[in-house]
Amino acid sequence: MDLNAALAEFDVVDSNLTRLEGVWAEMQELVPQGIQFAESTPDGRRYQDLVRVFAELLKGLPPIGETQIDCEPWSINDIARARFDLIDSDEPEAIVATDEAINECGRQIDEYRFRFNRARAELVRARVMDLVRVVDSLLPELVEETEQDSAPIGHPAWDTLSHSVREIRRLVGTQISSDGWGNLFRHVAWGQGVDLHDIARVDWPLVRPKIESVLYAENEPLPIHITNLADLVKSKPTGPVSIELNWSDIDESTFERLLFNVLSSATGYQNVKWLMKTKAPDQGRDISAQRVSSDSLTGSRSERVFVQARHLLTKSVTPEDVSSVLTRIALWEPPPIHVLIMATSGRFTAPAVEWIEDHNNAGKRPHIEMWPESHLELLLSERPHIAVTFGLRKRHGWTTEW
Repeated sequence: MDLNAALAEFDVVDSNLTRLEGVWAEMQELVPQGIQFAESTPDGRRYQDLVRVFAELLKGLPPIGETQIDCEPWSINDIARARFDLIDSDEPEAIVATDEAINECGRQIDEYRFRFNRARAELVRARVMDLVRVVDSLLPELVEETEQDSAPIGHPAWDTLSHSVREIRRLVGTQISSDGWGNLFRHVAWGQGVDLHDIARVDWPLVRPKIESVLYAENEPLPIHITNLADLVKSKPTGPVSIELNWSDIDESTFERLLFNVLSSATGYQNVKWLMKTKAPDQGRDISAQRVSSDSLTGSRSERVFVQARHLLTKSVTPEDVSSVLTRIALWEPPPIHVLIMATSGRFTAPAVEWIEDHNNAGKRPHIEMWPESHLELLLSERPHIAVTFGLRKRHGWTTEW
């Protein structure tokens, strides 16, 4: 089955689940307060009809792994009988257990929705990120070659960009909020030069982080290959520990996300944000943050930090690379940028190191910090959860690959 057909199946299930959620919500509104045997009332008859609809809708919700909705809603009279039986009860456990039993269907619906959203995100993740990279690469090129007063956009890459945006929206579906999409779609539809510049400056920087937040659940568990950590300790494993990171296993976009996570988890860094630059030879994105430091005598000090990510496997950062970033920094001022971090999975050439040292010794702004592979290795050793999350440390000796 291709992705389009698979997504169509998910859409049908999503429709059935949405209807079930609506039916359950209406049923809760019809349940009378207190003890009322009200099945013969209009609300009671409507409730019973909804119970029947509930059962029919369950047929359209297939299992998701081991998760399945298999409950049966209580009737209104059964709810009244249970409440009547608890009138003289002084056992909190019985009251809690009865309430949980009455609301069991709601709990199962919530669980199913959670698993459904996770499964749908996993289904479309690879395709969406491919399309995001297409938009990321085309926007700088189009903005550079299109004046704001041009109408309509005649660049051949425009059709590719607009189609990619529309397909992304189709793939992420209702899991992402509509905020930002309206303006993005209007500007894509109008297709004027000013619309393109608005997309690059406002719309895409607003929507892109939301796309990533849907596709990558921060609390999603990583797979494990053992059943008990104590058994692992008892086995007394020996041998050296790997310190190398598998940079070749990630791409440029993933490297940028890794740096974003490092800054977001670091003490003293606030307001970490993606930046969408208008002219980028590497088609990447920059990251900004506020670095806050304090002491007991002078109080707090805040510096605006600008991070440039360079995922390099065979090359090193050159003086030209650094100077080109300094030129782009003007696009993001004011407010002023105090610190530039050049972060790379590779190294810096000797001329680049000398160039940066001369720049800093002259007291020029921004101050430039070098984060080569060796520094990132140190940062990730202090944050092993990030290294594992991004697959930078392989686990040798296991029969299961992940």
